[in-house]
Amino acid sequence: MIGPPPGAGWFARRTVTELAGALRAGTMSPDDLVERALTEAARLDPELNAFVTVDMPGARAAAERAGRELSAGLDRGPLHGIPVAVKDVVDTAGLRTTMGSRHHAGRVPEHDAECVRRLRASGAVIVGKAATHEFAFGPTGDRSASGATRNPYRHGHISGGSSSGSAAVVAAGIVPLAVGTDTGGSVRIPAACCGIVGLKPTHGAVPSGGVFPVSPSLDTVGPMARTAGDCLLLWNVLAGQEAPEPDISGCRVGWVAPDALHPADPRVTEAARAMLEPLPVQDVAVPDVARLRWAYQAIQGREVHMVHAEYLAVAPDLYDEEVLARLHAAGRITEEDTAAAQRIRERVLGAVTALLGRHDLLAMPTVPILPPPLDVRSAPLDGTSIDVRAALLSLTSPWSVLGLPAISLPAALVDGLPTGLQLIARPGAERLLLAVAGRLADANQTTTTASQP
Repeated sequence: MIGPPPGAGWFARRTVTELAGALRAGTMSPDDLVERALTEAARLDPELNAFVTVDMPGARAAAERAGRELSAGLDRGPLHGIPVAVKDVVDTAGLRTTMGSRHHAGRVPEHDAECVRRLRASGAVIVGKAATHEFAFGPTGDRSASGATRNPYRHGHISGGSSSGSAAVVAAGIVPLAVGTDTGGSVRIPAACCGIVGLKPTHGAVPSGGVFPVSPSLDTVGPMARTAGDCLLLWNVLAGQEAPEPDISGCRVGWVAPDALHPADPRVTEAARAMLEPLPVQDVAVPDVARLRWAYQAIQGREVHMVHAEYLAVAPDLYDEEVLARLHAAGRITEEDTAAAQRIRERVLGAVTALLGRHDLLAMPTVPILPPPLDVRSAPLDGTSIDVRAALLSLTSPWSVLGLPAISLPAALVDGLPTGLQLIARPGAERLLLAVAGRLADANQTTTTASQP
């Protein structure tokens, strides 16, 4: 298990369930929680650079309203009065939403995204907008008009992207919950790099209205939290419904070797595999799984270039140079490429569907390497040099192409940096993923505690 980073904030050691209990017992108020969040943001964020905007007046007003409602007997649920951060590609009415870009540096939307509307209806208190890789188009989190977001465990290293700020503010204990978005790994990669839980839902499970698109056929909105239990509470709000906890007794797991997709640091693989010890695990192979990486690049690339065509024509100079280069490369993808990618997707989806008929979950590391230093784009691994951006996306993007839900949960610290275990399930099985993630975390916590002198 992974403990909080050094110097972590007040929320790093408290669950949402504990905070909700304190609010209802009257030992704390929403005002207290918001002031804690604002204090920790002022203390920690100058170094982390995880917030684009901290909404002090808006958060205080929402906390005051939540306190009045709870005192009057109006209880909107477990998130009522709980501080939350929202990724800066998600519209928040009256609050600046920049997409991490100079194109939208002063943009203030008039309407909330649907996921934000649901958050507000639950009584959650939006503290601010968390940083994103520019236009959510990158896995490192160190390319943004607001600057690089730094890893809470080691500030000279990446937080992962594109939901970089969302992961960092939760890991650092500034807030207990955050909303991210995931197209090819943008919730799971930073969750793994920052040692928290991040859920990428089934495509279409959460409405994407009011969320700036990367690749509309792949984009999802997902919850991020320190624990699977907290992640479930946020997921219930984002999904707009609750469901009974699934029976996970006898859960069967198929282990997909990461080297089938990308060379992996053996320490990362070992940490992820060790998390699965409480469950029966069988090694499995996914036919043609490596081809999904190319299929993802083709489908996502074609769509993202269409989204940005006007920006590229009118103001290319406003982009970060690296992001601009990737968009130009995406523009070279042809209709024939995307048609071929769709055929690969359908073929491999059939094989994975069959596997998920024999196994409840598939598992592998979330990312095959440790979080690299900021701005590093190539790194040594087993005597060769690897492309860091390709490595970060290699184990998450295949499941995005297939539209499947997947979760990253903390595995272990290696050389002081977090690693993650990724679980993949059939469509609509988000609560199964969260339940198993919680069981594994509890089991590993018990094992760790029992082994301590």
